[in-house]
Amino acid sequence: MAAERVINFSAGPAVLPDQVLETAQKEMFDWHGAGMGVMEMSHRGKEFGAIINHARDQLRSLLSVPDNYKILFLQGGGTAQFASVPLNLMKGENATADYIVTGGWSQKAAKEAAKYGSVRVVNEEVDSFTGIPSPSTWKLNPEASYVYYCANETVHGVEFSFVPDTGDVPLVADMSSNFLSRGVDVSKFGLIYASAQKNIGCAGVVVVIVREDLLGNPHPTCPVALDYTVTNKHNSMYNTPPTWSIYISGLVFDWIEAQGGLAEMEKRADKRSSSVYDTIDASGGFYKAAVAKDARSHMNVRFVLGSAELDAKFLAEAAERKMVNLKGHRSLGGIRASMYNACKLEHAATLVTFMKEFQEANQ
Repeated sequence: MAAERVINFSAGPAVLPDQVLETAQKEMFDWHGAGMGVMEMSHRGKEFGAIINHARDQLRSLLSVPDNYKILFLQGGGTAQFASVPLNLMKGENATADYIVTGGWSQKAAKEAAKYGSVRVVNEEVDSFTGIPSPSTWKLNPEASYVYYCANETVHGVEFSFVPDTGDVPLVADMSSNFLSRGVDVSKFGLIYASAQKNIGCAGVVVVIVREDLLGNPHPTCPVALDYTVTNKHNSMYNTPPTWSIYISGLVFDWIEAQGGLAEMEKRADKRSSSVYDTIDASGGFYKAAVAKDARSHMNVRFVLGSAELDAKFLAEAAERKMVNLKGHRSLGGIRASMYNACKLEHAATLVTFMKEFQEANQ
């Protein structure tokens, strides 16, 4: 399988581990002797019950999720969570929430949340996102219902290297594009969410990890499909869940454990990203990093060349070498190499070799 496949640097949906695809292929027609595939089975049956419970238990083990946190599998991706978070966590008639805006996704989340309550952007707003504002400049409200941030901005390639300290105010994190790339202390958060199509599995499901004391008091207008309390009460199956996506996520969780867990994922992520950043920094300006060094993403490496024409030539020649989906986001241009957990070390090495050869031929 792997010999015929391209080197896929897509920001999402993204590459999946070969072993996961092979297992899914083998089990597609008949899951564990059930006589039917996962996409065919009832979500109320014992077979899918075993699948979803295994995925939840495996994720709890990988992240050492404390017992007082609930793990939910929802639909609507990260974008639905822009509304779900305020609808579930903004408490009281005059509730407010603080947002740390460091890129396009946190910016969109703040805009959506403002429909349901008072939202304050606590850092200075900028036209371009190239770093993390110093926490000393944040104007946090100790009475806020929660503080929200995006741990890794997929579009802009900006990643937090630290967990914000918000005191007694619950911290909410969108970890969609760096979830499971390293260990985190879940107890520092009120809520973590991550859409699946980057490090977890295939598109269609979003994982929510929420502290149980934050459940039970959603906004009166909260749609039932977005209500964490209802979702938790019904084991993430109030309505038909995205069964295939949850199944694939469980296989990915198994794969991560087999590879050595989150410590190994972090080691590989550091090695992949540093090899590309080192090449950029050693290029004498031929390649230019788009983000400050202390905020560079380990997942989404952004850089530009000297002109749009050179960017286009780089992309075309990379494609000839079967390296695809390197084009930067449509709003920014340039180059973006997304290297999630399933990106092999040798694929990052192939990109580095090409970058050096391209510079030698074009400078």
